[in-house]
Amino acid sequence: MAKKSNVKDKNKKNSRNNSLIHKILISLALFLIIGGTLGGYIAYSLFSPNISVEDGKKEYLLVYENECYDDILSQLESKNLLKSVITFKTASWILNSKKVFKPGRYQLSNEMNNITLIRNLIYGRQTPISISFNNVRTKEILAERITKKLKLTREEFLQELNSASTLDNLGLNKNTIVCLFIPNTYEVYWDITAEELIDRMKKEYDKFWTDERTDKLLEVGLTKEEVSTLASIVEEETKKADEQPVVAGLYLNRIHKNIPLQADPTVKFAVQDFSLRRIYKKHLEYDSPYNTYKYAGLPPGPIRIPSIQAIDAVLNFKNHNYIYMCAKEDFSGYHNFATTYKEHQDNAEKYRRALNRRGIR
Repeated sequence: MAKKSNVKDKNKKNSRNNSLIHKILISLALFLIIGGTLGGYIAYSLFSPNISVEDGKKEYLLVYENECYDDILSQLESKNLLKSVITFKTASWILNSKKVFKPGRYQLSNEMNNITLIRNLIYGRQTPISISFNNVRTKEILAERITKKLKLTREEFLQELNSASTLDNLGLNKNTIVCLFIPNTYEVYWDITAEELIDRMKKEYDKFWTDERTDKLLEVGLTKEEVSTLASIVEEETKKADEQPVVAGLYLNRIHKNIPLQADPTVKFAVQDFSLRRIYKKHLEYDSPYNTYKYAGLPPGPIRIPSIQAIDAVLNFKNHNYIYMCAKEDFSGYHNFATTYKEHQDNAEKYRRALNRRGIR
């Protein structure tokens, strides 16, 4: 009987052990299922495409200083850019990003996932902006053109351009500060400051003025700022690349002979009327240091931001004896050049007759 009792006890013990193992296996299976589900949801929240942008359309997220997570979420929701708000919230919580989004301009691409977007915001991985400022006549237009796509305002940038300390540090003045800007296309970040932007332009300016260009200043007999000023007049006189070195040589002849430049574009700049097609006596008598009919030598600064082509035309000017120039009567954009005033009068008369025939006043 004792043996039967031992067998029963053993069977009961084995039964309890089997039941415990079974419970453990069930618990483990449930844990794996829950863990797998949770892990799958976490992975889905982080890596599943969650940004929806229409084909061919570019969307940007603008993050300002002191904006909180709720502001960013509201911006995304208002533009209907999130496929799932819940997964974005989950991903933000997982990455502990709710208080560390950095200011900037971030491009959103279609099918972008949450982890890419959030990491971009955390680490400030902005999308650069291309700025350009070709064909600019005044400092005010320059400021407007440059800041058009930036957080920086036109007024803030103008204030920095006119700052006495900035001008002193650069060795420039309010009239020559525009020489710093070499027309081109540059990539910058949306939240760049006025000081940073001017520093960037100074670096580009220094790169532009290579040893080869600087060496030519001696032959031209002008400073860098004077070259830019003359180049601005040359470019206003003619857009023809092959004629610009000739025009540059003509004005250098006048400068070296101490003859007033008498450049019509400087008069337009002086009176701030760039629509003028004919210059009359009243314009020539306008009192301004930019009026090269009244004042000899170069004006105080550029009358436009000259192109690289125009600057190089001055540095590579043509040697000749021309003193006078007048637009050709065929309106081709080219000029008739002369060494004597009599020749110039004949050329000017031909051009006046052509203007009258066309009714240009």
